[in-house]
Amino acid sequence: MTQPAVFFDDGKGRLGPLRDLRPIFACRVGALTTVERWSAQFDLAVAAWFVPEELENVARVTATVPVNTMEGVSGRVMLINGRCPVAPADVVSLAAGSVLIEAATGDLIAAHVDASDAEAILRNEEPTLKESAVGGLYLMSKPWHARTFRDRAIDADLQPLMTDLQRLIEPPAGVTLIGEAPPRVAESAKIYPSVIINSESGRVFIDEDAVIRPGAILTGPCYIGRGSTVLEQAHIKANTAIGPVCKIAGEVGGTVIQGYTNKAHDGHLGDSWLGEWVNLGAGTTNSNLLNTYGEVTAVAVPGASREKTGETFFGCVLGDHVKTAIGTQIMTGTVAHTGAMWADPAPMSGCIDRFTWASSKGHRAFRMDKFEEVMRAAMGRRKVEPSGAYVERVRSLSTG
Repeated sequence: MTQPAVFFDDGKGRLGPLRDLRPIFACRVGALTTVERWSAQFDLAVAAWFVPEELENVARVTATVPVNTMEGVSGRVMLINGRCPVAPADVVSLAAGSVLIEAATGDLIAAHVDASDAEAILRNEEPTLKESAVGGLYLMSKPWHARTFRDRAIDADLQPLMTDLQRLIEPPAGVTLIGEAPPRVAESAKIYPSVIINSESGRVFIDEDAVIRPGAILTGPCYIGRGSTVLEQAHIKANTAIGPVCKIAGEVGGTVIQGYTNKAHDGHLGDSWLGEWVNLGAGTTNSNLLNTYGEVTAVAVPGASREKTGETFFGCVLGDHVKTAIGTQIMTGTVAHTGAMWADPAPMSGCIDRFTWASSKGHRAFRMDKFEEVMRAAMGRRKVEPSGAYVERVRSLSTG
């Protein structure tokens, strides 16, 4: 039986570019967003979204449910923290009237409660409920947690994707299949001869209207999203999830792309997370492993301390509308915030502030009138018109 669910973004953590232009539960950490993953796994019917005030207007544009109100929601609901991309096993046995918290932080992961109690929790009240705690990391709080949860998220996503797609085709003649598990290919997708699909280590899913050009290699587990194109001789390596309407070339491995992003040229991109409307210039290449093979450190937001990420392989996080010039080198652990433009011949490294304009002449702030002009041009190429709420949110980020 379908269970009503309320997803909330509590605004906690230093998630920066993952959350700047969307609620955190709308972030793609695997093949699906968090709200899509939970809904598919637990047969949930999303009844409402709750988001921080600064994201409310943007959320209203994309949401198909009420935002920041429980109007019309009644009975028992699942209340889900959008910072939890992969559900703990304990959620399955969560009894009515119970809440599950992350032991290390005390923050709520999920609750199975009456709608009135869910509303009270969202008002920071404490209704009398049975509480249990789970050890380990379950709630994202730093940009690199997109890398931390990547493999578990992709693994959780591919099973429902493999079973839910109704209309499938067999790959055409001339496509080489390696491994016993056949790829799942949507009927409207197109795969050219000489493509190689290797499913020895995981399944490959090619969604509606995706195009795989000649000579491309796809290694599972991987997901190619709706309307995306994998270009000639591209090598898509394991644990990669490419969102909708992207254009991808070169070597890409262990990377999640939110959507609407161009990496249309050669160059390596590994163990990274990219937002929407990112454009990587020809030859842009990142490092995802230190020469010492040690743990990668990174800075979440400008001015913060450098922290251990817990990862040996971690490339970069590039926020929405980040752009790089030809030949850009991106150092291990780089976090580039929304709207940064890098044309400096020096490598991109550290934590780069929102709307940084970096060139050989120095670093300054991107002029917002010029940024908006470029943003509209880039989105217009995909026949997307930014909403007024989206534009206002972008402007607020430049002054926040």
